[in-house]
Amino acid sequence: MNTRRHFLFSSVPALTLLGAEAKPSGSFQLKLRSRVEAFKGSGAWNEVHFSEPIPVKETALIICDMWDNHWCSGAARRVTLLAPKINATVEIARKRGIRIIHAPSETMSFYKDAPQRQAMLQVQKVEPPPGIELPSPPLPIDDSSGGCDTTADKFFKAWSRQIATIRVADNDVISDNGPDVYSLLERDGIKNLLVMGVHTNMCILNRTFAIKQMTRWGIRCILVRDLTDAMYNPGDRPFVSHDQGTGQVIQHIEKYWCPTTLSADLVASLNR
Repeated sequence: MNTRRHFLFSSVPALTLLGAEAKPSGSFQLKLRSRVEAFKGSGAWNEVHFSEPIPVKETALIICDMWDNHWCSGAARRVTLLAPKINATVEIARKRGIRIIHAPSETMSFYKDAPQRQAMLQVQKVEPPPGIELPSPPLPIDDSSGGCDTTADKFFKAWSRQIATIRVADNDVISDNGPDVYSLLERDGIKNLLVMGVHTNMCILNRTFAIKQMTRWGIRCILVRDLTDAMYNPGDRPFVSHDQGTGQVIQHIEKYWCPTTLSADLVASLNR
């Protein structure tokens, strides 16, 4: 392991990582937002708010594709701004006893020697259940051109690891593989998955460890909606601002996939 990685990862042996911390206990009352089409087929969706008790020991948090760089400079800039906010929320969730999963896709070679990666690889594999059949309506935005709002940028694989702003702690785990993540959740009796990171219309929905697949496998996902972003170019349909495009994708997720919460509400409930 090189010197750089010594600063990034704990030297605690992988075999001791999962379960070395005190057992989480209690629950937190989380404010959630969803969308309901009260009159089916009408196309009129009502915003609804409710509160749900979430047992700490049955909850994990996954950070999706918060890479160190991105081919789209606009996206990379927003990730840099988002990362400290994610890290602050993750630190509080970790302190309360919530399992933290880092999922920077396509960068596992960087983490091959990390104890947190090795610990994940040692989790006994569990065959996921047959997926629940759920409709998957089209997104409200057009991202067919790649969704980059800095339009001069061209695709290349810019990422090599998760952005360093987000700390990887001793008892965290690292994986970009859905069945492996599901195996960890099943082993630990985890039923709720807090999701944050990027991008709502792409990886947040479609990665094997993310909202669509985990929902189909029966995991109750909750998107932390202010700790995410979309790959959306305002020059494409529906021709709204970037923030409005992200908001429309969040509403789509609330309609068809899972409720959302705010990081402030999550932190407040964890600190009670």
